[in-house]
Amino acid sequence: MLLFGITPPRRSATPEKIREIAEITLGRLTGLDLDGLILYDIDDESDRNPGERPFPYLPTIDPVEFHTHLGAWDRPVVIYRCVGKYAEDELRSWLTTADTDRVLGVFVGASSGDKPVRTDLRRAQALRAEVRPELGLGAVVIPERHARGGEEHLRMLTKQERGCSFFISQVIYDAGETKDLLSDYFYACRAGGLEPRPVIFTLSLCGSTKTLAFLKWLGVDVPRWLENTLLHAEDPLAESHREVLAIAQDLRDYCERLGLPYGFHVESVSIRKVEIDAAVRLTEELGALLRSAPIEA
Repeated sequence: MLLFGITPPRRSATPEKIREIAEITLGRLTGLDLDGLILYDIDDESDRNPGERPFPYLPTIDPVEFHTHLGAWDRPVVIYRCVGKYAEDELRSWLTTADTDRVLGVFVGASSGDKPVRTDLRRAQALRAEVRPELGLGAVVIPERHARGGEEHLRMLTKQERGCSFFISQVIYDAGETKDLLSDYFYACRAGGLEPRPVIFTLSLCGSTKTLAFLKWLGVDVPRWLENTLLHAEDPLAESHREVLAIAQDLRDYCERLGLPYGFHVESVSIRKVEIDAAVRLTEELGALLRSAPIEA
């Protein structure tokens, strides 16, 4: 499957500006053979990383609200919910009214164990099971966390038991770390007699040193060789485009060999038009990659 991720407009945007952004967004998506759209729920993560944030945190409107401005979009939408921001009654209200024919959810927990929350991740998962079990629910998976602790696949199995039917990764720049996680998850599923859930790989381009710094601030592992390449490239955007496509091909071929269901999700962590336009082109190429025959082992 192929998805494209969007951050909603800033909370300070006027109604007219929000409508304008919605029109531009729909225009960009025209012609892309997407299976769905992702709408992010942005939260302040300064508690997770005390370092200076390369791009400032700017509160955005609720993705549920922005979805109402995308009326011409008739395909599925995956709406992220940073559950710690919401009281239980707020989540219950959304779960009750969500159109389960078109809307799926991804619940995201607190960015650190010390952060105060209004609803924790486990309670949000239980609430969905109580109120709207038919709502498709996904979860975030972080290969970097697996590289450090070796237990991310166990978290995936726990989330699967709690109703998660798919996983979406953090931005990937290290295919090896991701394949380690996929292998551990796949064989743990086999040992437990479980059907592996689809894993959707998030890919993002890097067009500047500032974007690279932001990716690292977000916790993305960029291998030293690739970081050096991007820092010294005359055109880092073109260089990252080439490397990201190679990562996508590597992950596709590995999943095909395992028999693990998978997909791609493209997002731009930068608001620069040139990087957003490049993300659209990358999405077109990934669509072609998904339709092509995999390399035989």
